[in-house]
Amino acid sequence: MKRTLTVLGVAAALAITCTIGVAQGQQQQPKKKELVFVPAHKATFKEVVPGVSKAVLWGDHDKGPYGAFTKLVPGFDAGMHTHTNDVWIVVLKGAYLYKDDAGEKRVGPGDFIRIPGGRKHWSGGDAKEGALFYEESSGKFDLVPAK
Repeated sequence: MKRTLTVLGVAAALAITCTIGVAQGQQQQPKKKELVFVPAHKATFKEVVPGVSKAVLWGDHDKGPYGAFTKLVPGFDAGMHTHTNDVWIVVLKGAYLYKDDAGEKRVGPGDFIRIPGGRKHWSGGDAKEGALFYEESSGKFDLVPAK
């Protein structure tokens, strides 16, 4: 019963994430609705900063709403920072580590986290496995170091 509820929760989180991203990113989508299918293990990743690689699946993470697979190398440390826009994350492999004034979270496979724009936090990848996750944002990606 508990496992069924967990699976239903993850499915609901994914559905909400996709719906929000599609609704907010419609300006970035082609006029003709096209099927997008990209297996994570076959995606083309590009290093965006040392220790972080992304495979953008739709949109443009430099200009507006987007969806991407993101990899963090083991032990990656992004430091304390904020993002201008909300970021939604569903972890596929490893663990995304998150910490803010309210505490720490280990976001593992099947887990979802929504990070509101402007929220000061620390993030990183699991020390042994790093992290692979699907990430969506309501606007362009940025990382603003916190003072």
